[in-house]
Amino acid sequence: MCPSFCMLYYLENAEMIDCMICGHSRYKPRTGRGKTLVAYKELRYFPITPRLQRLFMSPRIAEHMTWHQAHDAVDGVMVHHSDGEAWKRFNSVHPHFSAESRNVCLGLCTYGFNPFGSFVAPYSCWPVILTVYNLPPGMCMRPEFMFLSTVIPSPSSLGRNIDVCLQLLIDELAQLWSSGALTYDISRKQNFLMRAALMWTINDFPAYKMLSSWSTHEKLICPYCMENNKAFTLANRGKASFLYCHRRFLPLNHRYRKNKKDFFVGKVEKDASPRLSGEELHNVVLEYGDIVFGLQSGKQKFPGFGLTHNWVKQVSFGSFLIGRPICSAITLTSCTSKRTCLRTFSTPPWM
Repeated sequence: MCPSFCMLYYLENAEMIDCMICGHSRYKPRTGRGKTLVAYKELRYFPITPRLQRLFMSPRIAEHMTWHQAHDAVDGVMVHHSDGEAWKRFNSVHPHFSAESRNVCLGLCTYGFNPFGSFVAPYSCWPVILTVYNLPPGMCMRPEFMFLSTVIPSPSSLGRNIDVCLQLLIDELAQLWSSGALTYDISRKQNFLMRAALMWTINDFPAYKMLSSWSTHEKLICPYCMENNKAFTLANRGKASFLYCHRRFLPLNHRYRKNKKDFFVGKVEKDASPRLSGEELHNVVLEYGDIVFGLQSGKQKFPGFGLTHNWVKQVSFGSFLIGRPICSAITLTSCTSKRTCLRTFSTPPWM
């Protein structure tokens, strides 16, 4: 890949030796008589399709790959992700996918860390991990079912350029959704067409910015409220505060909405956080064009940024979450507007 994260040498660009955007050379200059070409930067990618197929080839694991549909759910009790609103909503929107209980539901997680510890200069490495949610709660969180798909090397935070590094994973997920992969199920002694869907991402707020394309800074930090939030600026520090904004996420008939005595703000909460449908959000994002990745990506801003919106690019997994009806995704993260405790596993705003 280009050292400046402009592009990948992939598919039609596989044979190029210079970056088409910044012109940087792909390979380091040769020293001595060595014939081996050494790239400036390499992206490590590990395909997930063979590993998903291997789950159905193990007699011990294959029988558990349909647990999410076979277990007896109790109303009001959540013991698995399939009991949540987002999963149920996904099944109703895509019955062709949920009809095959062996289709795989995935969650994506990424986080930056320094692999060399605190004894060397700061260095950021970003692993991208996929988790299989078909399995029972006691199995899906085990390390052996967390598949490392991508290792992204970077001296600093990736920012918007993470889209370039996720291109291979997005292409494989798109293939698993549209075409699937012929897989042998040893528990039933038959072949079937295995498909996969990305259900949600799990990350902290800085990583949320990179994956959702919504900047998590200043007053428009909340990706649910967007430009309709009630944030205010502190008088002494000049920082944005979201105190007393959490009641708007409660049901309209909740008793806390009318409670003025126990809340310092002393007002009745009548507003509700609006939700955009998938088509509405799709149309909003399409108004902002593509950006050029690489050295100049951080300097590009869409008109109205920070005032009417916080979009920094089109969504990383936009072909899944918006452009194609591949999944009902929700991001589990912390939010200063207190939405996590009220809306975890609820239907996401773009559904």
